[in-house]
Amino acid sequence: MNNFCQLARQSLAHYLNQGTVMKDSRRVGYRAGCFVSLHSPDGALRGCIGTISPVEDDLVSEIIQNAVSCGTRDPRFPPVSPSELPDLKIEVSVLKPPQPILNLSELDHRRYGVVVEQGHKRGVLLPDLEGVDSVEQQLAITKRKASIFNNDPLTISRFEVEKHHESPQPGNH
Repeated sequence: MNNFCQLARQSLAHYLNQGTVMKDSRRVGYRAGCFVSLHSPDGALRGCIGTISPVEDDLVSEIIQNAVSCGTRDPRFPPVSPSELPDLKIEVSVLKPPQPILNLSELDHRRYGVVVEQGHKRGVLLPDLEGVDSVEQQLAITKRKASIFNNDPLTISRFEVEKHHESPQPGNH
C-alpha cells in the first residue's frame, strides 16, 4: 500500500459519517507504531495521536485506529466535523522501534523523535517539527508533555520515522 494518508483520510471520514471504525482487509505485512497528524489549511496543528509501538496486527489497522483517534479524541482539540475534514492536511509518520540512548550526543532533533520516561510518566515527540530548533528544546517539550518537572533521572529513547505527506487533491486547499 503506497498511500497511508489516503487510508487515514478514508478511515476518519468513514468514522465521522458512519459512526463505526472502517474495516479494511488490505495488509502491508508488518506491524509498526505510527502517528497521524492533522493540520488546518494555515498549517496549524489540528490533531495528532499515535502509538510508539504497534498495538494492532498490521500497520493498516494501526493507521485506521490512530486516524479515528486523532480526529475525535485528541484532548487538545474539539472533534473534527465532517465538513471540516476536506480542508485538513494529513500526515502519517511510521515509527521504527525506539532505541535507548546513553548520551544526549546520540540525539538529533531533525532526524530522531524522542521518548522520555520517568516512573509511570511517558512523553513522545516526533522529529523535525517546526519551532523545535535543538535537542534541548525537544527534550524540554517532551518532558513537559509527560508532566515531568523535576531533574530526577529519566530514560530517553530515540526513534526514526518514515513520513508520508498527503498529495494535493482537487478540493483540498
